[in-house]
This record gives sequence, C-alpha cells and structure tokens, in this order.
Amino acid sequence: MEAKQYVEEIQKKIHANDRGQVEYLQAIDEFLPTVEVFLKENPAFIDANILGILIEPERMLQFRVPWQDDQGNWQVNRGYRVQYNSAIGPYKGGLRFHPSVNLSVMKFLAFEQIFKNSLTGLPIGGGKGGSDFDPKGKSDGEVMRFCQSFMTELQKHIGPSTDVPAGDIGVGAREIGYLFGMYKRLRNYDAGVLTGKPLGYWGSEARTEATGYGCVYFVKHLLNDLNESFKGKKVVVSGSGNVAIYAMEKVKELGGTVLTCSDSNGFIYDPNGIDVELVKELKEKNRERISKYVTTHKEATYYDGQSVWDFEIAYDIALPCATQNEINEKQADLLVKNGGKVVAEGANMPCTLDAVAVLDKAGVLYCPGKAANAGGVAVSALEMSQNSERLSWSFEKVDSMLDDIMQNIYQTCRDTANKYNAPNNFVLGANIAGFEKVAQAMLSQGLV
Repeated sequence: MEAKQYVEEIQKKIHANDRGQVEYLQAIDEFLPTVEVFLKENPAFIDANILGILIEPERMLQFRVPWQDDQGNWQVNRGYRVQYNSAIGPYKGGLRFHPSVNLSVMKFLAFEQIFKNSLTGLPIGGGKGGSDFDPKGKSDGEVMRFCQSFMTELQKHIGPSTDVPAGDIGVGAREIGYLFGMYKRLRNYDAGVLTGKPLGYWGSEARTEATGYGCVYFVKHLLNDLNESFKGKKVVVSGSGNVAIYAMEKVKELGGTVLTCSDSNGFIYDPNGIDVELVKELKEKNRERISKYVTTHKEATYYDGQSVWDFEIAYDIALPCATQNEINEKQADLLVKNGGKVVAEGANMPCTLDAVAVLDKAGVLYCPGKAANAGGVAVSALEMSQNSERLSWSFEKVDSMLDDIMQNIYQTCRDTANKYNAPNNFVLGANIAGFEKVAQAMLSQGLV
C-alpha cells in the first residue's frame, strides 16, 4: 500500500471511531500528514502497520472521584489516565485538574506526550491524566480530600517503573503533596512514583522552572542559528502560570523585554517590561488575579476580558503559554502583522491548525509544543533518575542538562526537517523524529 493511502485510511478510521473528540482529532490531523514522507521511504513500517497500532492507546482509564466539601456534602468528579505508549519506557505525563478536562483532551495530551518524550532522548513513554475537578475557589481541605480520593483509584495503575505522573494545569506543589501523601499511605514510600515533588522530599532542582526555561532555550538555539539572540528582542507572552512565569524570567535574563502576560480574565501590557517578581507574588504566593498588577505598576494597562493575541503592538517573538487553541486564524494574521518572527509554544497546542497554516505561509518560524515545551518532562525524567540513585543534583547541573536537552531537540527537529527537504518545518521535524524512535522500538519488540 502506498504511504498516502495508508495514512488517509488510518485518519478516516480514527475520525469515524472518535467522532466529537475535537482536541484529539486536531492532534491526529496535525501529526498524520507529516509522517507520510517518512513512511514512503520506510515501507517496512507500513507492512507492519506500526502507525495503525501506535495510534490506538494501550490503555484508557476512567473512574469516579467522590469527595466531601467543607459543608459535608458529597461531590463527584471524573478521573482519567490515558496510558498511550510504553515502547521506550514507562508512561510519563502530567495530571491536569481543570473543568475543561474530558476524554478528548486527555487523549490529545497523551498522544502529543509520546513524541515529546521521545524527542528528549530519555527512556520515557507517553501518558496523561487528570480530572474535571477545579481547584480554584476550593479550600486546602477540599483539595486534599479530592486528591486523596483521586489517588485511591490511581495508585492501582501507577508505579516508578510503570507510570510516573507529574503536575500540569491545576496541579502544583500543593496537589502533588496531597497525592504523594496518599500514595505513601496506601503503598508505602516510593519517591519515584510522582515527579514535580517539593525539594523537601525528593523533588528536583529546576523542575519548577523547566518548561518555561526550556521553551526559551529552544528559541535561543534557533536564534543562534540565525546569528541572533534575545538581546533587544520584544516578546509577547500569554499566561501567568508556572510556564509563563519562568519563560518570562529566562527571556529577561537573556536580554529580552517581555511586554505582556495574562490570565483567564484578561491581560497586562507593561511598556517597561513585565515585573516577573511581582507576577510570582500575585500568582504563586497570593493566588491573585493578574489585574492586581496595575495597583503596583501605574504605567501598565490591564485589558479586561481580552486576549493578548488581539492586541496590536510590535514585537519579535510570541510565546503562547496559556492553553490549547488560544490563537486562531484571525489572531495569527494579526501576529504576523505585528511583526512576529518566531512563535514557540509553551502550552500544548495553543495554535489551531488554521493558525499554523497562516504562520507557515508568512514564513514565521513556528516551534510546536511537543518540541518547545519538552523541558518540563525532560527534567521530570531527570528527577526520576535522581530518585533512583537517591541523589540530589544542584540547580546548575540540572539547568545545564536542560539546556543541552533543548539544544538537542532543536537540532533534531532542524536536521530531520532538512533531511526531508522541508527546512524550518519544525512540526514535520518533530513528528518524524519522535515517531521514528518509537516505531523502531515497537518493531524490535514485536508489537505488531
């Protein structure tokens, strides 16, 4: 069978079987066309139907999570864990607690995680999990009781050599602590079962910073290829969570100026450059809305209910670090008009497929999340290594390793794109390089 027909048949089957799973199908539609050229040159993978097998998750878990609120009323949420592919190592991927979580979102994130983890060069497979529980507005006691109930079920399916979850949106140090405490109570102590742990009990230095720093390191190496740097560059960032905060911090350290950040209510524009320490205080310490920023910085402007990507302002680099599909086709047009030359995804799939097409047509250097935001899971894997060795590495050592990993990911994407006559197509480069490693492992293990 020819590669084009093979890919189209798989795509048609997935669309028929998973109707209505919008986010998942978007990830499938982004991935499948890019690997066609690889399969054409490597027909053995078609003969073995590796892609058809890989695209089906190895295991999908859905469970109820009953918990009591502070008034003693019983509530219930849905819990998920998608264990998508373990060909190159134990399942690895975060837990997301957010009202938008459903099976489609979990499958999309887990599917992307396969190739993201493969690109790191570390022995980790792809998975993802979470719940439609919303930690916002909940007391510490309510969050604790939810996490304990969630882990009561999840602990049956995870382990340091099987599946190692981490944090994601809505799952920070507080939630990881409650989850780890319940696992320890039920299964005895095993430091390596979760990553993103606080430093006091086997967490890794630089893990908090890793996704944001890693995204900026990816762009740094891209700019190096162009004989440029962040120095003097104007950068627009969306989000004000963990990824956005540390992306802003690293941009500032490398000489760039960050003009914006946002939360779900609106965004801040500061012509003097975002005060990252203030954002940390507002979001990490006080759990305040970003609108409070203008109380301290009178020269800044808060735009209520608006998106960073609807703002007309000149800038060089865009770092979408909020959530999926935050940049649509119209907003991508404006990004190009504003002078954006590089877009690097700190979030997972923040650009719609139509937006990516606009960026590609305009010659914008587009760095997909599975490559640009792989720093978080890379340092999570380094945390696993430290836990196994019962050692703690210094911040400088982990940060240096992170920079090296991101340089390798960038160069792998670049070189793979060039190999298939698609220079600067980092989507194609990331997808083919990530897929090839996993497919080779599957073939050699007889998973056909």
